[in-house]
Amino acid sequence: MAAEAPILDEFRRLRARVPQLTGALAAGVDGLVIAHDTPGVEPDGLAALTAAALGVAVRMTDATGRGDLRELLVRGTDGYVATYAAGHTAVLTLLATDRVNVGRLHLEGRRAGARIGELVDAEALPVRRSPAKEPARPMPTRTKTARSARTTANARTTNES
Repeated sequence: MAAEAPILDEFRRLRARVPQLTGALAAGVDGLVIAHDTPGVEPDGLAALTAAALGVAVRMTDATGRGDLRELLVRGTDGYVATYAAGHTAVLTLLATDRVNVGRLHLEGRRAGARIGELVDAEALPVRRSPAKEPARPMPTRTKTARSARTTANARTTNES
């Protein structure tokens, strides 16, 4: 995937802004890994679990009338797993220690998710070719019909009283 290198660059910038991050993964909503930086965590398993959690979270937001899923946060005794929407076909999952500033995690995760979504969505768009142009049709010809003469003697305008 051509977007993998720019996504890995985004992961590096994200880790610089949020030092408590311990891993980052971009995956398709189908559970396939797009790019990962997850030392000590198997990326395929994390992507599959993310897709499963995403499915439940989407159903929950639908059932409660909360609109489209934006993010999902899970807190364990040793840290956080945060998943953010990344465009139309991907998600960003971040792993962080329990010392992370959750507000900062959300701020940076949302921004990174938007950038990654742009990269993934741009690659997913099919190349559009312009349709073959049809030869120009001649314009229809108009024929004039004779009009009857108007009489203006009895006509009133809006300015007359």
